[in-house]
Amino acid sequence: MNSDEALYRRYLAGDEQGLSELMERYGNALTLYINGYLHDVHEAEDLMIEAFAYLFLKKPTIRDDGLRAYLYKAARHMALRRKGRRQREFCMEMLPETADERALVEEVARTKERHRVLHACMAELNATYREALYLLYFEEMSYAQTGVVMGKTVRQITNIAYRGKISLRGLLEREGIMDAQS
Repeated sequence: MNSDEALYRRYLAGDEQGLSELMERYGNALTLYINGYLHDVHEAEDLMIEAFAYLFLKKPTIRDDGLRAYLYKAARHMALRRKGRRQREFCMEMLPETADERALVEEVARTKERHRVLHACMAELNATYREALYLLYFEEMSYAQTGVVMGKTVRQITNIAYRGKISLRGLLEREGIMDAQS
C-alpha cells in the first residue's frame, strides 16, 4: 500500500492515479468531518472536492506523514468560512421490519440509540473538545496530526482530549450510559 506522500508525489509527477487513490482513501472520512461543521452532507461533499482541488492546485511541499493533517486543516478552514450558511436536516431511512429480521433490527436499534446518544452528547461538548475527540477517535489521527489540524501543540491536544473525555463521560452518564470508557 502506497503512503499518502508517495501517492501525492505520483500526482505531482503527472500520474492522475495518485489523486484518485487519495480521494478514494480520504473522501468519505473527510466528507463526514466537514459535515460535522456544516450539517449538510451535500455541501460537505462539495467542500471535500474543493479541499482536494485546493491541495492539488496549490501543490504545497508537505513533510512526511503530513498530507492527511494538511488536507483536514484546509478542509477545516473552508468549512469554518461556510459555517454561517443555512443548514438543512436529513432523515435516516427506515429499517426493515420483517419477521426474519426482527432480532437484527432490535440489535441495530439498540446500537443506533447508543450512537444517537453519543452524537447528541458530542454535539453538547465545547467545540474544541468535540473536534479534538472526533479527530483522535473517529478519524484515528495521532495527537501530532490533530495538533496540526487544530493549530495546537501535542501537549495542548493531550489536555484538550483529557478534559473532553471527562466532559463526554459526564454527559453520557447523564443519558444513562454508565459503561463509557476513556
